[in-house]
Amino acid sequence: MKSNIKNVAVIGTGVIGTGWIIRCLAHNKKVIAFDKNLKLKKRLVVEIKRTWPYVRKLFNKKKLNLKNFTYVTSIEEALKEADFIQECASENYKVKTKLMHVIGNYSKPNAIISSSSSGLLPTRIYSKCKNTARTMIGHPFNPVYMCPGVEIVPGKKTKKKFLNKANKFYKSISMNPIMVKKELPGYLADRLQEALWREGLHIINEGYASTKDLDRAIEDGPGLRWSLMGTFLTFHLAGGKTGMKHMLKQFGPALKLPWTKLKAPKLSKKLSSKIITGTKQQAKGKSVATISNIRDEYLVNLQKLRKKYADKIRK
Repeated sequence: MKSNIKNVAVIGTGVIGTGWIIRCLAHNKKVIAFDKNLKLKKRLVVEIKRTWPYVRKLFNKKKLNLKNFTYVTSIEEALKEADFIQECASENYKVKTKLMHVIGNYSKPNAIISSSSSGLLPTRIYSKCKNTARTMIGHPFNPVYMCPGVEIVPGKKTKKKFLNKANKFYKSISMNPIMVKKELPGYLADRLQEALWREGLHIINEGYASTKDLDRAIEDGPGLRWSLMGTFLTFHLAGGKTGMKHMLKQFGPALKLPWTKLKAPKLSKKLSSKIITGTKQQAKGKSVATISNIRDEYLVNLQKLRKKYADKIRK
């Protein structure tokens, strides 16, 4: 989808900020990145170059135009020409609220401001920001340059016209926006992920399985189906000819059984050690960068394969 937004400011160049920068550059946006530390620019450029072979394959791009990329240490300079601002600071109300006050003061009056927060409420984040009608959450998934999902979450004062513009912008960089109807802590995907994460911690804490066992339980089971059709359509098929109607009748009673413990266990030293040791063993001595390369190559191939079959379901 076409969008008239060309100038993008990315505030913060950590893992998520870097992902946004790479994705926007791949779609010929002019990106100006802000971070206080000029030394971070070198690390950022290294990551752009590492990921480019996978980004090029996924989006069918011939070359990377780094002329569209600028790195600055002045937030005022980063914001002055931006039509779309993607904020990627620490997940902290105090930090983000203060930052949004600054962004609101220095940005153009109708520039869209979107936070990459993974669970904070937009109304609170933007409580001291000018013109909150243009503010929202744009929560992506890591790696941002590969995963097409982004949750757009409005605040209480966000206007629909800005949500629609953000929707068009995200689609213009090959994302599939999920329009959340109203704000809630954790939004959609992270609430679902959190349920799995908490239950996994209980299982490990009580000695039923290792981190590897739980990862395999998802990788070789539900995860294969979820990548194509998610939880609800998967369960619809589990109901046979009558679909979800029969599924709810047959498996609905199980909801009353004490299978899960949604309250998280205490993250003790013993539990932390089990998780850290387990994932270290799973990595088998490979660096994070090496595993990231394997993951990125997999995601390119998986998305191309998935599109072929997902289009058949969605038509």
